[in-house]
Amino acid sequence: VANAGITRDGLLLALDADDVDTVLDTNLRSVIRVAKHAARGMLGGRWGRLVLISSAVAFTGSPGQTNYTAAKAGLVGLARSLAWELGSRGITVNVVAPGLVQTDMLREVRPARMDQYLAMTPLGRAGTADEVAAAVRFLTGEEASYITGAVLPVSGGLGMGH
Repeated sequence: VANAGITRDGLLLALDADDVDTVLDTNLRSVIRVAKHAARGMLGGRWGRLVLISSAVAFTGSPGQTNYTAAKAGLVGLARSLAWELGSRGITVNVVAPGLVQTDMLREVRPARMDQYLAMTPLGRAGTADEVAAAVRFLTGEEASYITGAVLPVSGGLGMGH
């Protein structure tokens, strides 16, 4: 499970190169490295499960988060390409796309922006880490053996249809 995520928010024209690079390095490039390392270990056993943690905003966009949304959207392309590369070896690769989740990262969201996100979330609340973990548990188990290249939103409906 690759669950890397940081933000360095700001409008694109105001972001410096370090803000972009740091977010891309953490949220996308590090996941590529982890997936490569993990897949090597799975190939010999001809079985494995990779789950990449993206974000619902990868599908909706989010003003002030171009670096974050680009990195998280990149995980979908990564997962689908790896599903093709690794599927014949019994390795599945999927994405979980959480919406608002009660974490330290959510505490940094401005109250006005939080209200906007909640208004875009049909369930009207933030999720819990346990709810996200349940989706990951499913995708890493035998019951999900025929699921690969999929995106599973765990978002209370935020971003549905995207």
